[in-house]
Amino acid sequence: MRSKYFSNSPLLCQKLFFALGLFLFITLNSSAQSSDFLLLKRGNNSKSQIKYHVGEQITYKSAKLGYYVTDVIKEFTADYIYLSENIISPEDILEVDIRNKDRRNKTLGGLNYLLLGSGVLLFTVDGVNSLYQQGELTIDRNVSIISGILVGTGLALLPVRYKTFRHTGRNRIQIIQMRMN
Repeated sequence: MRSKYFSNSPLLCQKLFFALGLFLFITLNSSAQSSDFLLLKRGNNSKSQIKYHVGEQITYKSAKLGYYVTDVIKEFTADYIYLSENIISPEDILEVDIRNKDRRNKTLGGLNYLLLGSGVLLFTVDGVNSLYQQGELTIDRNVSIISGILVGTGLALLPVRYKTFRHTGRNRIQIIQMRMN
């Protein structure tokens, strides 16, 4: 049985191919847009590189102001970063606050939660196990020592974070412009 919509309708096939072609053109063209970004680079290791794109918020300390300013990146040129409230050169930036941007901080945070959680869980499981087996709450001495070590290590690692990126020595701030024309 033939459908009335697809029977001998070259016009419908043309419309479908046109729609598919338009969709592919828009998809490929949008992925070929410029992707300028600000690169904070520490040595040659790509894992320690941080990228700031247009529209992202950046907190920096400039040589002219001497205190931290939070602003939104609007545009990049070869020599300047255009922010919503300021125009600055990468050479004028002394430090950049990277607490929320550096992905290594998320790894350290996960390690902290793992250590804290495992210490508390070990302590709790031993207490519940003693209640179930002996009918009273007792904690084994070795379990409490191990649990205390885990919780103490987790608490000791809490302040260990990458806080700022200083523009000195091998650390560089570069504007990367990737234009597709």
